[in-house]
Amino acid sequence: MKDQPRASRRAFLAALPVVTAGLATPAAQAGQPQPHWGMLIDTRRCIGCQACTMGCAMENALPEGQFRTTVATYAVTSGSGRVGVGVAMVPRTCNHCDEPPCIPVCPVGATFKREDGTVLVDGEKCVGCAYCVQACPYEARFVNHDTGKADKCTFCSHRVDAGLLPACVETCVGGARIFGNLNDPGSEISRRIKAAEGRTSVLKPEAGSKPNVFYIGLDRELDGRVTGESAAEMTWRPGQPSHGA
Repeated sequence: MKDQPRASRRAFLAALPVVTAGLATPAAQAGQPQPHWGMLIDTRRCIGCQACTMGCAMENALPEGQFRTTVATYAVTSGSGRVGVGVAMVPRTCNHCDEPPCIPVCPVGATFKREDGTVLVDGEKCVGCAYCVQACPYEARFVNHDTGKADKCTFCSHRVDAGLLPACVETCVGGARIFGNLNDPGSEISRRIKAAEGRTSVLKPEAGSKPNVFYIGLDRELDGRVTGESAAEMTWRPGQPSHGA
């Protein structure tokens, strides 16, 4: 398991000829398909250590108590006796949706989507109205206490533009997070999703936002839980298969 983050890093670095000098323009100039970045989270590997949460906060200099990514931990119980049978981890972040509901509600055009699929906020334009915060079905946005602007996960675009992995991927001790180019069938993320043979899932599929953050091993009881706090209780339904079963 310790080798997993290294393997992920090597796989990502293999794509450097495409992204070395940037993401959109250099790829087009090289005649390569435009990258479309996404993330795959294997909940079976997540141990709830919050290293991703802290790594992201440090990398992006976030105010105390505000986070771009978190890991919700649920106590799993079974039957009417509410017998504890384990815990379930749900790492959460901005889903960088193909149909992001946060964009059309912004009155000043501060929220936008890059050609590589990354959804970002232009701090120079943002007026801190929080319309986008309310529109996000994943509660992945907040108004930064220090800047007064809308804030969210950026897939660490400043790192990706430099050929590095997002901070949360680099710091994940269990190798639960895989980041890469969904347009490249040979990328690790594409190969993992294909190998899962339809057993991947997304949070709140009913929202219709077409997320680019996918999960393996996420139980159906949890795909709609985006507001749960640590140790929030849920009921395990015996006999109901998980998405990763």
